[in-house]
Amino acid sequence: MIATKDALRFRRIGTITIIAVYVLILIGGIVRASGAGMGCPDWPTCFGQWIPPTDASELPANYQEIYAQRGYQNTTFNPVKTWTEYLNRLSGVSIGFLIVLTVWTSRIYLKADKMVFYIASSILLLVMFQGWLGSAVVASNLKPFMITLHMLLALFIVALLIYAIARSQRAFLMQVDCQRLSTKFHTVLKLAMGMTLLQVIMGTQVREAVDFIAHEHGYIDRQFWRNDFPIIFYIHRSFSALILFTNLWLVWQIHQFMAADTFLRRLGYALASLVIIAILAGVSLDRLGVPPVAQPIHLLMANLIFGVQFLMAISLNYATKTR
Repeated sequence: MIATKDALRFRRIGTITIIAVYVLILIGGIVRASGAGMGCPDWPTCFGQWIPPTDASELPANYQEIYAQRGYQNTTFNPVKTWTEYLNRLSGVSIGFLIVLTVWTSRIYLKADKMVFYIASSILLLVMFQGWLGSAVVASNLKPFMITLHMLLALFIVALLIYAIARSQRAFLMQVDCQRLSTKFHTVLKLAMGMTLLQVIMGTQVREAVDFIAHEHGYIDRQFWRNDFPIIFYIHRSFSALILFTNLWLVWQIHQFMAADTFLRRLGYALASLVIIAILAGVSLDRLGVPPVAQPIHLLMANLIFGVQFLMAISLNYATKTR
């Protein structure tokens, strides 16, 4: 029998870890949108220091030549970009500590449900791999494929965290009454999750193209970037309408057939809000000259949408088993 206090501690730490990962995704989006990805041209140090400099005078006079010899051409110290990237790294380290705490508190399930502990432990290994992948991203001089892989792995880590927390609350989720929902609901939800993943993948392709366009324009004249957008952008934009209507159907079903003030009702309303915010952020990128603030918000919303859909699917799966 697991003590209620211990179970609550695990869920709290796990939830804080999930929130921290989403914050890191947001920070990563800010780093990418601001062009600060190479603010620290080396790893794990930053310009050879554990705490980066605040002024170019703190660096060797020939630091540009030094980094050019290492394969990083045109390296110029920018304190804003350097500290933006450095804070991104610190956030990643803090998540590592939170994951360790999550694994430690999950040990209470070794007798009741070993899978919760095993999932938490696998997340720790994935986070360690993610840290290595982050260093590889820097070493590759921000190759688009590496950045995309880094982001998708973060999405997978969040999904595993959500599953571990949800599995630890099976008794609560099994009490969800979903009998009045349409028999098509589960199928449409799975379809919506697949569409979200596809949209995220297309979004990463658009993001890679925007990175190239931004570099070509020297990260200025944003109002002209749209003229160079690839065809995948227009597919991505049109596909958002299908995603909107699919998710709104799911939310309408929940609104119609689930009792008020229930867990799934709140999830449904959150899902609708996230989809609408994501689309509005996408519209601003399209129509308002790719504003930097909209890029990380658009990315974060996409990740949150999948997280909510995934949690909804797990909850319904446990509820269906009970029925």
